[in-house]
Amino acid sequence: MDQFLRTLFDQTINGLVAGNIYALIAVGLAIIFGVGNLINFAHGSVYMTGAYVGWYCVTRLMLPLPLAFVAVAVVCGLLGLIIERFGLRGLQGASRIAPLLATIGISFMLDQLVQIVFGVRDESFPNPLPAFRIQIGGGSIGSIDLLIAAIGIGTATLLFIFLRYTKLGWALRATAQDREAALQMGVDVNAVNQTAFMLASILGGIAGLLVGMYYLRVDPTMSFQAGLKGFAANLLGGLGSIPGAIVGGLLLGLIESYGVAAFGLTYRNLFAYVVLIAVLVLRPNGLFSRGRRLPPEPLTGTFISNRTRLRVPARVIAAGAGVAIILPLVVRDPVLLQVLTNAWLFGLVALSLTLITGTAGQTSLGQAGFVAIGGYSSALLVLRLGFPFEVALLTAGLLSAALGTLLVLPALRLRAYYLAIATIGIGEIVSEIIKNWDPVTNGAVGLSRIPSPTFFGIEAYLPREIYWYSLALLLVAALVVWRLVRSPLGRLWRAVRDDEVAAQAYGVSLYRYKALAFAVSAFIAGIAGAFYAHMFTFINYDSFTSSWSVLTLTMAILGGLGNILGAVVGAVALTALPEVFRGLSEYRYLFYGLVLVLMIRFRPQGVLGAE
Repeated sequence: MDQFLRTLFDQTINGLVAGNIYALIAVGLAIIFGVGNLINFAHGSVYMTGAYVGWYCVTRLMLPLPLAFVAVAVVCGLLGLIIERFGLRGLQGASRIAPLLATIGISFMLDQLVQIVFGVRDESFPNPLPAFRIQIGGGSIGSIDLLIAAIGIGTATLLFIFLRYTKLGWALRATAQDREAALQMGVDVNAVNQTAFMLASILGGIAGLLVGMYYLRVDPTMSFQAGLKGFAANLLGGLGSIPGAIVGGLLLGLIESYGVAAFGLTYRNLFAYVVLIAVLVLRPNGLFSRGRRLPPEPLTGTFISNRTRLRVPARVIAAGAGVAIILPLVVRDPVLLQVLTNAWLFGLVALSLTLITGTAGQTSLGQAGFVAIGGYSSALLVLRLGFPFEVALLTAGLLSAALGTLLVLPALRLRAYYLAIATIGIGEIVSEIIKNWDPVTNGAVGLSRIPSPTFFGIEAYLPREIYWYSLALLLVAALVVWRLVRSPLGRLWRAVRDDEVAAQAYGVSLYRYKALAFAVSAFIAGIAGAFYAHMFTFINYDSFTSSWSVLTLTMAILGGLGNILGAVVGAVALTALPEVFRGLSEYRYLFYGLVLVLMIRFRPQGVLGAE
């Protein structure tokens, strides 16, 4: 009994400490959402920047800890101002998907910049605090626990004073309640936006520094998980609610801590994603809200337009396909053929996104989950059950369609950024299940010695054979999508995209046609994942990260959401260009992020225009 109570006490303290950090992240997200009605995906990157700045100040510059906190606040505060002024202000008045996608691009750029400046290795972060622990009953509390608790309580107190008793705080609250009314009353909403981003970024940076001190390390991949957990905490308490964000952060920390004690450390992230999906499905406005009001406007319906679409003659498309087919007969360079093979596979995933996001209007940011299901399904069917590759390929696509639709089904009634966040969580849940389902997926080790693709028993292992196989899959998928888009089903998808209320008034079953769109999209993504697994003969849970989802979305936007040819053009451009400038490969994701931000800002309909 004593051991149980001691463990319970320790896990409670650990949960409250982690919860305080999640609360700092969530409060920053709540401030930005409340003022700008914006989901800021760059917040996790600001958090990571703060962690590395703090690490550098403490371990390299040997600054006292208070000065390190000041440096983190200054750097991250300035970073928040820059993000708002140069990354997002020009998108005021645009569809809500525009600033959301822009923050994803900014996140890519910040992550890459941190790696360029500080390196790509994990770094040890020795705790500069005195090493003491206070015994309380059967447990103990350390100096870092007390510091995190003090900062959490102090931050909440200062925010309350700022928002309640200062003119700038009143302006921030007024803008959050009614932006247009605040503007008419003479409030400088741009200054309020900058203040919100500055405060949020300071809080995020301090949270990053505290995490580095608590876990004694910083790493260049810590941004995404932290940002997603901040969203989960914010949703738990209610988007835009500062008190709700604090309570949501503490609850999430406790759920994680107790879950780790019961199931093990490898399940830590899974709890946050399950909480995220559960709250979105059951109470999307948070536990402390009274209503269930959902945003009335779809994300993509007002974002894409065919007014500037570039029409490419069919004979030009056919000629391009012909050149692609005969290219291996002329060019024998295996590196070039491999690059283009990768482009065809990315093109498949971009096609799936073009269908679900461009045609059906359902923003999916978790497409990598469908790719992973297809890859693992095909590999397991061949390795464990002895299926021929051709049968495994199609079966993997069907399994990806079925499982993907089942996973998304509870979230289909969600709209706007709620659905986008849900798809991220679903993609991460797939990755966590793969990592922890050792008897089936071989866990973190992954699956190796996967047989190469075959075509009616003939093995394809030469670069040009793999190239032709992947190109054939892309062309077939493009024809299928082209036929679907121009069918009555495609017109129904576009009706759902453009105006769900009007479509429903005409008798269109929203759930049915959204589910069909996700099923077809997941099938195509699953085919790409299956071929990828057999082409490289190895996969693990880290083969299909969230970067896949964002990168393929960038490809689809570059070419034009809803534009089939555009998806292929975008995939080729973003796959081939970094290879052309291979000496600058370390700046690859900086380039991807910049492309996404510039396209959203200056040509949201893409190079070829949206359909």
